Amino acid sequence: MLKPILYSFRRCPYAMRARSALIASRTDIELREVVLRDKPAEMLAASPKGSVPVLVLPAGKVIDESWDIMLWALRRRDPLNWLGKGECCVAASLSCVEENDTSFKQDLDRYKYPEHHPEQPQSFWRNAGEQFLQKIEMQLNAAPFLLGEHFSIADAALLPFIRQFAAVDKDWFAGSPYPALRFWLDRYTSSELFSQVMQKFPVWKPEP
Repeated sequence: MLKPILYSFRRCPYAMRARSALIASRTDIELREVVLRDKPAEMLAASPKGSVPVLVLPAGKVIDESWDIMLWALRRRDPLNWLGKGECCVAASLSCVEENDTSFKQDLDRYKYPEHHPEQPQSFWRNAGEQFLQKIEMQLNAAPFLLGEHFSIADAALLPFIRQFAAVDKDWFAGSPYPALRFWLDRYTSSELFSQVMQKFPVWKPEP
């Protein structure tokens, strides 16, 4: 029986969120680890935009947005109840996921690669990103997870990006005024889910 094919790059936060939902939904896939500077023709044929993740279903349908892959996987099977009753967690996630994927991701990229944005010092981009961290900290002061007492699609969607921001300057992050956020991130990176999400695969090559 043919499996869905996921083109992925291990450290990409978008691919990480997609893999987390596929793991949580117990979806059996063929994972194809790619090198982004040498993208396989098969991936580009499926999704000409050339970014990961790309999920190719056995019937040929292509899903190439990480959030859509999460929804596809969890709507098929959601044993951990990441979507919530009546998909309440999806509706409650939309605004924070949109902010994460737009303004925060832009600040994150500029903070991580300040040499590409010399018009401002690196601290400027970190301060800009902190506006989003402050919102997350407030939510986590009220409950252990973004939407309450249980891990949900919101946590899975945002954590890979927060992890990347934290890793830019680990000493700064360790002393930053976000203890609830640090605890949330530490719990994620020490979890079995994270271990599975970050499993290493050899780079995929098509058979000759």
